[in-house]
Amino acid sequence: MRTFLPVEDLARDDRFVRYTMRERMADKRASARIDAKERSKTSNRITPDRRDGADAARGLMHGILVGEIQALEGAGRTCHDFRVTGIAERGPLATQPIADAAPAAEVPFALKLDMARQAWDEARHVEISVKLAEWMGSDIGSVAENTVLFEAACSTDPVLRLAGVNRALEGLAIDVFTTMKEFGELAQDPYLAFCEDWMLADEVTHVKMGSDWLRSLTANDPARRERALEFQRVVDKMFSFGGTRSDSMDSPIGLARRFRELAGFTDDEVADIAEVSLQALNERKQSIRAARQSSAHSTAGIEPAGFEPAGIEPAETA
Repeated sequence: MRTFLPVEDLARDDRFVRYTMRERMADKRASARIDAKERSKTSNRITPDRRDGADAARGLMHGILVGEIQALEGAGRTCHDFRVTGIAERGPLATQPIADAAPAAEVPFALKLDMARQAWDEARHVEISVKLAEWMGSDIGSVAENTVLFEAACSTDPVLRLAGVNRALEGLAIDVFTTMKEFGELAQDPYLAFCEDWMLADEVTHVKMGSDWLRSLTANDPARRERALEFQRVVDKMFSFGGTRSDSMDSPIGLARRFRELAGFTDDEVADIAEVSLQALNERKQSIRAARQSSAHSTAGIEPAGFEPAGIEPAETA
């Protein structure tokens, strides 16, 4: 079997529709709802009483489904791509050139066991998510798939994979599952609430494994640890989706601080994620405000009687 599989070669059937992060962020429909009048009535959190709450929950559920598929693929690739420390390999791993230095391409056997356990968990999550998507009234392919999660698992340094996948993306999964669990409780949907709570427990374990291994593998290499944490910060900001996840009620998904602490994040690390997420939200607000001002200037003097441009809140500060 090939090692270091590129994202273009991921197996998908014709039900799936793929798009890029650039396309995702350019989609104006993904903008945070920041109309001041609307915000005076409700928050942007995904709840049953939100006007588009049901559709938002279905879309998030589909995102969970494809995310679990890619998490399964990423954990499986980590099991296969790297040599076991101190053991001579036979077969393709023994001859295939690897871009990084040899130590970066070696992992302890126990790490491979943890990744195998995670792959088993993710396979179960895929099955659960398919059934939940059907239960909520959506089909595979009803929302496009973004493959950034798997792309974060393509690094030739296993420490960067742990930072990008287990720490950043599985950390996001903690936030998402917490939001969906709360949605199920508010909607009095015992199936959704129970399944999300079950998967949330697994995600906390996956993040904890990543936290422990990252610290263990870089115990004597602070420069490598800093590179990994910087990569994690980049992925965290990318997956804040222009403010989709933050402590602010303007974000549909909240930051699950307590579960992140259980998963091995320090108080400073959680604060850093909160700051990065809020920065992404503020950048998105400023972008939307600039677009609205530009639109207002281009249509000046032609508004119908009684028209009042939608208000906008100033960008928040940390």
